[in-house]
Amino acid sequence: MNHNMSAYVRKPETAPTIKNRITTFLSAGIALFAVFSGMPSADADAFLPEQFTIFSTVPPNGDLNPYGVAFVPQGFQSGTGPLRPGQILVSNFNNNMNLQGTGTTIVRVSASGKPAVFFAGPPHPVGSSGLGLSTALAVLKNGFVIVGNVPSRDGTAATVTSGSLLVINNEGHLVSTISGPEIVGPWDMTVFDEGSKAIAFVSMVLSGRVVRLNLNVSATDVTVTSKTVIAGGYEHRGDPAAFEVGPTGVVYDQTTDILYVASTADNAVFAVQNAATRGNSGSRGAVIYTDANHLHGPLAMAEAPNGDLLVSNSDVINSNPHLPSEIVEFTKQGQFVTQLSVDPLQGGSFGLAVNVNGGESFFAAVDDNTATLTLWRMPALGRP
Repeated sequence: MNHNMSAYVRKPETAPTIKNRITTFLSAGIALFAVFSGMPSADADAFLPEQFTIFSTVPPNGDLNPYGVAFVPQGFQSGTGPLRPGQILVSNFNNNMNLQGTGTTIVRVSASGKPAVFFAGPPHPVGSSGLGLSTALAVLKNGFVIVGNVPSRDGTAATVTSGSLLVINNEGHLVSTISGPEIVGPWDMTVFDEGSKAIAFVSMVLSGRVVRLNLNVSATDVTVTSKTVIAGGYEHRGDPAAFEVGPTGVVYDQTTDILYVASTADNAVFAVQNAATRGNSGSRGAVIYTDANHLHGPLAMAEAPNGDLLVSNSDVINSNPHLPSEIVEFTKQGQFVTQLSVDPLQGGSFGLAVNVNGGESFFAAVDDNTATLTLWRMPALGRP
């Protein structure tokens, strides 16, 4: 998204005791959290939030439009680097002039509330391609960060190029890039991480495809052993407001070997069977959720602790000014559960991530309009 505004930064804050309620959905005793703004659900138990915090995502160079969100996982091999489990990384798509596809930084957010730069690519003057770090952001336990880039020379889709995936070590240094004819606008990503091996599923906004990358993860680098197009045929196009519109959010369910794909222009979420093993495109998969009332161009997606799916909305498809910047929760069977707004204006909702650590659940989502990250923290809860 392109928002012609300067960064709006709010200091970290905690929720008032009463005013901000969280609706918590429970499945098998595990807490799911969704911010709830007024209309109660008959299927939910209402709880007060323990805490939420708002962080700026603007680094010293002024990059804007936070896109990707990823938690540093438990067991992450920090080495001498700054990353620690539980911290959050946010990738920036725009530079300080708000030109799309030119942002060069990944910001590290910790409990202190002050954002720190984890990675900074070289600055690019107007007229040359920047990086444009996308929502395709993942952290591997063996000490690496992978991020997609979709560069533009002038901040528009007219000069967009294919980009690549950048492999960054735990000290914030670029060690290698992943590119090739299959890598065409890496827009979002999910990773099934097994330590020395991993599978990355990457949505490609410029080709309307999803690519599976089988990875070897050593102590010094991440290498690709195979690249396979496992889904395709999603609608995709350049857009004057949204830069590019195409397949975005991906969630992998290892128990069923199903990959869920949120396709913005199709305004639907699809299920691709046999995602880790299939050797062909399999078309788009089966539609599991399409909802004109609650979907408005689905973008990033994450799985909640109860197994439901959470998807942000771009507001570039089927726009509804009364439902701005929504994150929607729905079941894998396609039943709507609830929704929340991260901003009173349209176009603010983009990257999101979920992390479960022991008895606590954490939900993080960016607001593109204000260049901020909101983190909700929920204690372990049981049904009364």
